[in-house]
Amino acid sequence: MTLTTVTDLYPTRGATEVATPRQDPVVWGAPDAPGPFRPADLHSFERDGFLAVQELLTEDEAAGYRDELNRLVSDPGVRADERAIVEPKSQEIRSVFEVHRISEVFAELVRDERVVGRARQILGSDVYVHQSRINVKPGFGASGFYWHSDFETWHAEDGLPRMRTVSVSIALTENYDTNGGLMIMPGSHKTFLGCAGATPKDNYKKSLQMQDAGTPSDEALTEMASEYGIKLFTGKAGSATWFDCNAMHGSGDNITPFPRSNVFIVFNSVENAAVEPFAAPVRRPEFIGARDFTPVR
Repeated sequence: MTLTTVTDLYPTRGATEVATPRQDPVVWGAPDAPGPFRPADLHSFERDGFLAVQELLTEDEAAGYRDELNRLVSDPGVRADERAIVEPKSQEIRSVFEVHRISEVFAELVRDERVVGRARQILGSDVYVHQSRINVKPGFGASGFYWHSDFETWHAEDGLPRMRTVSVSIALTENYDTNGGLMIMPGSHKTFLGCAGATPKDNYKKSLQMQDAGTPSDEALTEMASEYGIKLFTGKAGSATWFDCNAMHGSGDNITPFPRSNVFIVFNSVENAAVEPFAAPVRRPEFIGARDFTPVR
């Protein structure tokens, strides 16, 4: 059998930090392709690397998904599962991965045309779920996620070859400007920042609690923030933010009394199926980086 070599368009995890111009489209689909997004929405996404949808879900729908999130994080069986990630200090659940397989309620959300239809419009093809998770940020000290590009990790550690992946973060509690909301640098998706430093074996066990490998330098972040600025997303439960896989983003700690919880779904094009990792000794587990490329139906 002959092994096919895939060209690495986005080198990372080397001796030095290297910026590479984006080699891929941002919107792969036709601007007038049918779906929930209007052509103007896709143009905005192409320019900024994100798009906020203020009422993706109704208040009642968001409440139902929030109830399911609370059920999952209260379930001792879920807590004992390797797909549950706990806070290092409080030992409370921080994230639960592969929720579309654990929960039929979240599986229905993935199949909802308001969700998967938008992913197909952006990526211009059928899509599968590369990753899904619920993120729990209770008040009084839940830690944030440091600045990073998701694609840097998915390319280095999961083997996604091209930037043909899109994420949606759907708020299940109100996102204020004070409770650790999502921040994105508009336009940062047009440049890939290859980070310095090798990937340790089983890096995911540490990085899911506190990002280390694949973290940009302070100098690079300062330069990017000065060029692009920083957008903070707020919105009621049911609002959503779609963002490109290479957008530089992060979130702060939540030291308010107000929880911030969301469901996070990553769609990848079926034409961009994962290969072997580009900068890691082994693949991450499939509950973090899927190897089942079955299209969402």
